[in-house]
Amino acid sequence: MSILVVTGTSTDVGKTVVTAALAAAAREAGLSVAVCKPAQTGVAPGEPGDLAEVTRLSGVTAVVELARYPEPLAPDTAARRSGLPMLRCADVVETVRALDDGHDLVLVEGAGGLLVRLGAEGFTLVDLARALDAPAVVVAAAGLGTLNHTELTIRALSAAGLACAGTVIGSWPDEPGLAERCNLDDLPAVTGVDVVGSVPAGSGRLASASFGAAASTWFDSTWLKSTLTRL
Repeated sequence: MSILVVTGTSTDVGKTVVTAALAAAAREAGLSVAVCKPAQTGVAPGEPGDLAEVTRLSGVTAVVELARYPEPLAPDTAARRSGLPMLRCADVVETVRALDDGHDLVLVEGAGGLLVRLGAEGFTLVDLARALDAPAVVVAAAGLGTLNHTELTIRALSAAGLACAGTVIGSWPDEPGLAERCNLDDLPAVTGVDVVGSVPAGSGRLASASFGAAASTWFDSTWLKSTLTRL
């Protein structure tokens, strides 16, 4: 399992920070890591995107972005509106496999939720994960609504014959309320998938040294060791 796909239940659930945390934890374990973000939207040319944040937080410099569109929309819609070329699934697969040849772990961060259309012919992260034979980590919100969103996402993975490696809470509040506390128990019950980590809210604002030192503690140690030693 040298490729992990990082998807989310929706947008703004913490995928980029979780991707950076997984990268930092893997580096701490002595692995070489690369990160691919097939499509970046809502960022102008020359501006720092999600991969710049991954590099800042984790120290991983082997990062690849294949397409960028200025409007904050689904990548296929943003491509049509901008007149820029759409991504092709085959090109993303080729890029990720090339990264896989030279690294112990490749993380592939999606855009928005699992079924967001990424490019030509409406391909999604499901199609990409299937082509790469890669399991997915699902990043979920902590509060109300997350049970439905997470179960739908994991059902879609299962229906496509894809493995879910675990659920990670992308932003765990300093003072969790009743819903957040209950969701920790209910998420595994309704999805059949363990919650294998939670990233404290505000972790993306940490300095890189502090982020790297803490990242591995945000994941279940047995899960993290098992996941990394399978590489």
